[in-house]
Amino acid sequence: MKTAGDIIAAHDQQVWSIPSTATVFEALKLMSEKNIGALPVRDKAKNVVGIFSERDYARKVVLLGRTSHDTPVEAIMTPAAQMITILPETSLETCMALMTMYHIRHLPVFAKEVLVGIISSRDVVQALIQEKHRVIDSLRDVSDTLFTQTYDDHFAGGKG
Repeated sequence: MKTAGDIIAAHDQQVWSIPSTATVFEALKLMSEKNIGALPVRDKAKNVVGIFSERDYARKVVLLGRTSHDTPVEAIMTPAAQMITILPETSLETCMALMTMYHIRHLPVFAKEVLVGIISSRDVVQALIQEKHRVIDSLRDVSDTLFTQTYDDHFAGGKG
């Protein structure tokens, strides 16, 4: 069974983050440049103090009449105490269940209190699809082998 750590290892990407004092505009600009949907938010000591996502922008800036240039990320981020986080050994099925239960699209992955990555719902779905295809191909190979043996044994006079 695949895990969050498998996704992190396969992507081998830098974990981008934003200072808590940065503006929402700066966060959105970085997210656009890096093609990501969420950023860990760090304090001056580089500790993760929250997470900022596209949804935070839509719901806590646009809908509330704030401006991205004047709003600090720390004012609208999800604080660390409220973040749903996982370990590298968390199964993809558990990741999907958490994302569904909490209506979130990104899960920060921590190993020994160190942020090692963030996985998205897209990452999880792609990995699960790849795993299902691998299982289907494996079953197809077994089925083909069994069919060939059965055919040889029963119809072609083979000895298996």
